[in-house]
Amino acid sequence: MVAVSDQLVWEVIKSNNSFLKKRNGKTSRSGKIEFSSEKGNVKSLNRFKYSGLANTKVCDVVCTDDNKAELIVKTASKCATQPAKGKASIALNKSDFRKVESTIKKSTSDVFYRRDLEAAMLGKWTKVYQANKRANGVKKGVPPKMGRGTL
Repeated sequence: MVAVSDQLVWEVIKSNNSFLKKRNGKTSRSGKIEFSSEKGNVKSLNRFKYSGLANTKVCDVVCTDDNKAELIVKTASKCATQPAKGKASIALNKSDFRKVESTIKKSTSDVFYRRDLEAAMLGKWTKVYQANKRANGVKKGVPPKMGRGTL
């Protein structure tokens, strides 16, 4: 496999790939926005900073099938030609929110691995934690408002 720079990969895939979701705004002021549904994209935005395809160093918080969470970290150097072995998954199954937060920080930004994505990963961990609490029945969901209101 030929080693290609991250910037070159991004220039090739930024405007056309299978994960790209383009949405037009409703008004001319809101403009259009491009989302991306690829694995490893923390914010789901089509930007080089967040891309899981174009970057060699990728980390993401994902929800598992049994309503738990995992931290996925892609290794950059050792297994470049073997994608199945190139990822490490760390289970985030502690019951305390703050302990998992410190686990995310210790395994990424404290060892100088994608410190620019720390805030985005903690924000995604918050949303995954809240969704898992709702799925397990611990926390009630917000009921939708029906009709025009009370008379």
